[in-house]
Parts: sequence; C-alpha cells; structure tokens
Amino acid sequence: MRRRVLTGVVVAGFVLAGLPATAGATTAPAALEPVAAAAPIAWKPCPPATLTGVPPEQHQNFSCAYYRVPIDHDNAALGTIDISLLRRHARQPAAKIGSLFLNPGGPGGPGLRMPISADRYLEPEVLDRFDLVGFDPRGVGTSNPLRCFTTAEDQADVFAKQVAVPITRAEMSDSLAAYREYGEFCDRNAGSLLDHMSTKDVVRDLDLLRAAAGDQKLTYVGFSYGTLIGATYANMFPKATRALVLDGNVDPKLRTSDGLQYDRERARGFELSLDAYLTECANVGAKCAFSAGGPRQKFDEIREHLRGQPIPLPGGGQVDIHSFTNGVGSALYNFSQFASLAEQLQQVYEVLHPPAAKVLSAADVPVLTTPGNRARYDVQPDTPYTSDDSYFAVNCSDKRFKHKQSKLPEIAAAWEKESRTFGRVQAFSDAAGCPVWPGDEDVYAGPWQAKVATPVLVIGNYYDPATQYEFSKRMTQQLGNARLVSVDAFGHCILGDSQGVDDLTADYLIDLKAPAPGQVFQPDVAPFDPVFATD
Repeated sequence: MRRRVLTGVVVAGFVLAGLPATAGATTAPAALEPVAAAAPIAWKPCPPATLTGVPPEQHQNFSCAYYRVPIDHDNAALGTIDISLLRRHARQPAAKIGSLFLNPGGPGGPGLRMPISADRYLEPEVLDRFDLVGFDPRGVGTSNPLRCFTTAEDQADVFAKQVAVPITRAEMSDSLAAYREYGEFCDRNAGSLLDHMSTKDVVRDLDLLRAAAGDQKLTYVGFSYGTLIGATYANMFPKATRALVLDGNVDPKLRTSDGLQYDRERARGFELSLDAYLTECANVGAKCAFSAGGPRQKFDEIREHLRGQPIPLPGGGQVDIHSFTNGVGSALYNFSQFASLAEQLQQVYEVLHPPAAKVLSAADVPVLTTPGNRARYDVQPDTPYTSDDSYFAVNCSDKRFKHKQSKLPEIAAAWEKESRTFGRVQAFSDAAGCPVWPGDEDVYAGPWQAKVATPVLVIGNYYDPATQYEFSKRMTQQLGNARLVSVDAFGHCILGDSQGVDDLTADYLIDLKAPAPGQVFQPDVAPFDPVFATD
C-alpha cells in the first residue's frame, strides 16, 4: 500500500488552455492561490439523452460541455481527463450573479443532471439569478469513469462473495477476500487516475471550473459527502469562496484523520435515527402501522430472528438479514418512506405471529426483500452499480485507516455491541476495503479554520442517519467562519423539505445574508403524515 497525507499543499500557477502550470512542491502554506484565469468552458447544446424528462421546448435553457483537467494538478506529465458539465441558464440573465455549482455527495454521486431537478430544492429566485452548474466529479459517471473491472462478469463474480451483514466465519472470510480481489482488479485496471481521486483533487478541479465559468469566487451547494468538498474548498481557497451551503454534514477532521472512528460514529448515527423513528412510530399511534405492541421490541424481535435464519414469506420469497438491514437503512434517508416501512415491518412481524392478514409475498414488502450486497451509507444502499468504482477510490484516498484487514471480525463485534442493527454492516464497508485498496492516500487533512468572508451555511437535521447531527455541529465548530442552521427533522439532508430553511438559503445565496445563530426549523410535513401514505 502506498500512503501519503497532505497537510500543506502547493501554490498553483496561472492556467493556459484549461491546464494549470506545474508548481514546485511545498509544505506551506496550506491555502492555495485560486486560479486567476482559465480557458473558458466551450458550452454547446446538450445531447437529447442528457435532458431526459425536460420538455423539448425547454432544451434551449440548458447547455453542456466537457472541460479538460490534469490527472495530477502538480504533474502535467500524467495527462488529462475530461469533466462533464451541464448548465441550466439563469432565468433572468440581466440580473445574473454568477454560477452556482452543485454536488449530490456520494462519494461517487453523479451530479451532472442536478440542475434539471433543482426546482425541488432551490427557490425560484435562486434559479432566476444563477447559472446552475452540475458536474460529474473526476472518475464518476461521464467524467472518465474510474473502472476496476474490464467485464461485468468479473465485477459480478467478486461482489457475489459479499453479503451486507457477514455473521458467520465463512461470510466474514468471503467478504474480506472479495475486498482483496476488488483491490487487485483495481490495481491492474484503474490506471494512474486511481492515485488522484481524493477530495483534494476534486477541489482543485472545482477551482479550475469556477475560473473557466468566469466567476471570481465560488458559490456552491453540496449535500452529504459534498459538504466535505465545500469545507475543503473553503480552506484550500478561502480567498475565492463566495457562499457555500453544506446540507447533511460530515465531520471533516475526524473523517480525514481517523476513518475507523468516523465509521463507528456513522453506525451510531443510524442507530440514533432508527431509535427516533421507532419512538415516533409509538407516539403517533394509528398513523404508524407498526405502533401497536411496542415498535422497539417488535423490531428487535424481527432483527434477532433474521440473524439466525431468514423469514420465508407464505406467498413466495423471503426476508433475510442482509435485505432487511439495507432496506431499513435506506428508508431512514427519506421520511416520505416512513409510513410504508412501518406497514412492511408490521406485515413481516405478523408472519412470525400468525394469523397474518394476508398471504404475504416478497412483492408486498420490497423494501425488506430487495437484495443489497454492499451497504455504503454515504449513498443510498440500493443505488445501482453504475460501472465506476469511485466510491472506494475517493474514500480510501480521504480516510485514514491504520488497522489490518484481519482485525475486521473483532472490530465488527465491538461495533455491533453498541450499534446492534448497523454496526456490523458499517464495519464491513470502508474499514474492510480500504486497508487492501491499492491507491494512494492523498488527503487534505486540514487545517480547517480558514476565515472566509461570508460565513459558510451549515444545515443539519436532528435525526439524519447518514451524517448525524453531531457532525454538523462539529463542521460548524471546525470551520473558521460558519453558521449552523438546525432542523428538527428526520431524513438525510433537508433542502426542499423545509420552507423556512429554503427561504433562508435563498437569501444567503443571493444577498450573502448570513443567518442568525441558533435557529431551529421544522420540516414542511411530519414523517407519518397521510400525504406520504401512497409514496
């Protein structure tokens, strides 16, 4: 394994033809000089397939491009890759402020089409005043996807050996072996990009894209892992930071210094969210189909039964511990799924305690029966495999894991004691794969206290499963100038689901109006509200 950690980075040069000049390495200062000039982005009409779902008469409001960036911003000899971009034009060009860059998180989440659906999470006045720019980060989607496999058969063979919740000795051994094989395939096939997939590299790309779009300073909205991109940008390029909105935050210091403890705390975050969900279910009574008889006790009974054996369904199919854990974890991301999850949990419980109300089959409880072999809780665990391997490429570059893979059974057992539902599944993800990952660790690991002109807007839900509220508090404390906005809500991220937060965010992005500290908002709809009954 090749490992290096960046705490002081190089000073960037000016840009010609979209590529920065090579600069000499140095250990200080930590902050970079932002790119001052870059070849402009050559926007063109988007291919119709990229605008799927957009009425043809609106296609003229979008444009697309590829922009060339170096694989290694400090060594042009390694060559280049192309970043895929999509722009949604500001609706009031005469009043345009600039570009607003978007990132959905992941890591490995494709952001190219985010501007198309921006009406869901940004206010109309924001769409009026900004060109919205979505992009697939390096190695992701249509931006030179990093691929560890040359055939789908090889990929299927490797991942077939993994299960989400390895319990038996054979399951643990097979899962760890699969990660070793995964790393071997990546070492053979991924090429030089494998060593340049860190968040620091993405941020260097983003600064280049900012300049190429014609903006002196960056305006940015990032979700989940995308909050680490924003925090890193604010500290690498504080002089080029205009306004950053970070929704559903990571703990940047912990994530980049101790990956094992970070993932352990992530498992606790899912447990906290699950416990709050079951408590809310009990409190709302008949609105929650799983409320009668004690939701916590019933849930634990189902889970403990599944740890020993699957639950066959009378109408066909079964629920096993792997699909159950992945399904519950996925549902916690979005409180619109809470009522449906409760209904399916109750139906499965009634199989254990007949007579059931109906002959239940797998089709009746899809959340709890859909297979999911690889639970990655930065993204929804049921996200389809998209033929790139950027998730581990980024996380194994950014997170520092100091343990040997052979310690995983011991680690998983310890985490499971404190996080009974999600401890083991979280342990057998990054902590299992990164110790045998072949790429370099090349992380920006701070400092995090750079003073930006306008406070960074940090938004955190009280019961966010993937990025627990404590992480948003730490993000605010670690950044040199930030304001925390809290939301008494379930689910992962909140923009688009709390009008108060949406209004505040619009004022911040347009007028640089920082929110007053200590504000707490509510979601627009309660989690078991009937409006979600058919979702």
